Amino acid sequence: MKKNWTMLHKVTSKERSFWRSFSTAAITLLAVVFLQPLLISGCASDANSVASVEPSQTQFSSEWKNVSIGGGGYVTGMELHPQEPNLVYTRTDVGGFYRWHPEDKRWIAVTDNFPLSEEEYYGGEDLALDPANPDVVYIAAGKYTWGEPGTIFKSTDRGETWVKSDLEVAMGGNQEMRWTGDRLAVSPVDSNLLFFGSRQDGLWRSRDGGMSWTAVSNFPANPDPEIGIVAIAFDPNVPGQLYATAYDDRIYRSTDSGETWSAMEGSPGKAMKLAIDPDSTLYVTHATGVSKYTEGTWQDITPPQTNNDDSTLFNGLSLHPTDPNRIIVSLGDISSTKTYYSRDGGSTWTEKNHTANHTVPWWPERYFKNHVSDIAFDPNFPDRVWFADWYGVWRTDDFNANPVVWTNYERGHEQLVTFDLVSPPEGALLLSAVADVEGFYHPRLDNYPQRKFQYENNESFQDTYSIDYSSQNPQHLVRVGGDRWNSTFNGATSKDGGMTWQQFPNFPDNLMPTRVAVSATDPERFVVSASEENLLQTSDGGASWQTVEGLPKGIYGPWNWSQPLVADSVNGNRFYYFDDGTVYRSDDGGLSFSATNSDLPDEDWYAIKTNPNVEGEVWVGLDWEGLYRSTDGGETFSKIPDVKLAYLFAFGKPPAGSDIPALYLYGNVDGFGNGIFRSLDLGETWSDIGDPDNPIGNDPTVMEASKQQFGLVFLGTKGRGVYYKSIPSN
Repeated sequence: MKKNWTMLHKVTSKERSFWRSFSTAAITLLAVVFLQPLLISGCASDANSVASVEPSQTQFSSEWKNVSIGGGGYVTGMELHPQEPNLVYTRTDVGGFYRWHPEDKRWIAVTDNFPLSEEEYYGGEDLALDPANPDVVYIAAGKYTWGEPGTIFKSTDRGETWVKSDLEVAMGGNQEMRWTGDRLAVSPVDSNLLFFGSRQDGLWRSRDGGMSWTAVSNFPANPDPEIGIVAIAFDPNVPGQLYATAYDDRIYRSTDSGETWSAMEGSPGKAMKLAIDPDSTLYVTHATGVSKYTEGTWQDITPPQTNNDDSTLFNGLSLHPTDPNRIIVSLGDISSTKTYYSRDGGSTWTEKNHTANHTVPWWPERYFKNHVSDIAFDPNFPDRVWFADWYGVWRTDDFNANPVVWTNYERGHEQLVTFDLVSPPEGALLLSAVADVEGFYHPRLDNYPQRKFQYENNESFQDTYSIDYSSQNPQHLVRVGGDRWNSTFNGATSKDGGMTWQQFPNFPDNLMPTRVAVSATDPERFVVSASEENLLQTSDGGASWQTVEGLPKGIYGPWNWSQPLVADSVNGNRFYYFDDGTVYRSDDGGLSFSATNSDLPDEDWYAIKTNPNVEGEVWVGLDWEGLYRSTDGGETFSKIPDVKLAYLFAFGKPPAGSDIPALYLYGNVDGFGNGIFRSLDLGETWSDIGDPDNPIGNDPTVMEASKQQFGLVFLGTKGRGVYYKSIPSN
């Protein structure tokens, strides 16, 4: 029986239990998604041939910016302002919230000001606009119901700044059913009146524009305890009338601004989205179709299904802004969503034909219409329709065309989870190892990559968990990864700096590789750690494997970003490993290890790295236990005195005239506080290179620095892709 490695981040026992059960339920769905043909629009190529590479970038931003990947990620909802053209916002499951910039046709992240201590707020539970004031926007922010409490923020300047409300309840922006509903709503006739439907804590009301909240104690619903209240809608035609859907119960209605509520008999039990036309007809998408309620009667208006439809769950719903008889609905939680269109209030339907205009070169066809979360007529452009899905945002400016041409708009929406980064001294400026879309070769940071890594015959992994290069042969790289959806794992090697890859000739079944370290002098020799199993060593490029002696079993994977394994940068026979306060060293090419130091603190979040230029110089970052340095191969360590928090660190190219590598730190330095720092004297003094307005707070996972360009540093995150910045020498 193969193991199931599931979507865990920095795990707790409760999270691990939840995601294991969730993954089991989702495994069939993921198989459907990832077994579809990988047809890259406009960029099919032979993975064994040398790919054409753009000239390397030489100018870099002095502000923190995203590496341009086109990195997708689940856009779980969107809102279009009814009065102001082109004012569009989106929410995502792990990447925060965005506002559309129509002139540049890009998305602007409006929640990047949240620091690491507030990383929960990058989970988008919901988003709401004030219909009467286009400057006002609200977000319900919180990733996990088991994490820190979520809350609601208000902005009066379109997301430039935020004010936190007094609400603190469990939210799950990255949990089940995150792709449906509108839990947060603003009254169209009273901007001070808002309602929020929570997952576990019932219905809440604000009477002061979202700043203070009180529980609605007399709301009589009994929803699913993990899903709660999924949608709230005000009737814009009848003051005081609004609706709330309690999942796995029914729809409730109030006619007195939420003072009292009554169940709507015959209403769908698993309603997804609500829409109300000028005649106060209520439209509902739900788990078994589409319904409408008018004059006290429910009517089933579900579009007729064809034999190849694989779902009756409808989610997306929108009414035309000037003709409410024109309705769009879309199928829900499936990998190839169908869209239906009615011109007569749902009496008859037409399935819309469509084609995709991909603007990201490496996107496969399967990214189109995948798990559509929201679809909407644009209230200010009658023929324009938007939809959001598992990978991004799409728009057509002529919904009446046949077929409808949808264009994806991804600029600025960099929502990837990063596992690892490397920046070799030659070749690509950066190579990224990421979740779900494998990884990328980046000759430039300001253009989309042409394709994913891939290996022979255009095959690819779902994830790459770790990547390393031979420090004396930097064109030779090794990466490990595989497919979570069917628990099949392997690795690949490259001899051309990461442009092309060849899969390992052999790798043991039922093992998930989590980290790799490559010999400094022999690219065929590398050590691989495996999730909760013995480490492995190969001396022939992965054709055969030996069990490593003398080490504890590897860290649990994949959602663990600690870095316990590293090769010496000069001595090709030497490798290092850290676990439970102990540093281990191998002097026989990674076949066996022995403890060299057991005096370091034990810490769950850690990294071990080596000076790129000096044999035997080993550094260990131990989160709140600080940063440590050894100059004798890991036998003795000294603590860097001013570093209070070593969350992440990296070595980069020295400044001109020096052979001391630049040292970068994401952490806390005495006299500065929390931030991002650089030292040019191995930690004796530090300078602050961070930005308080953009603290890179969405749980950064890995730090790397360029070995080619002095001052160029990278931070990978758990949901906002990869950031970079170039810091001048002064």
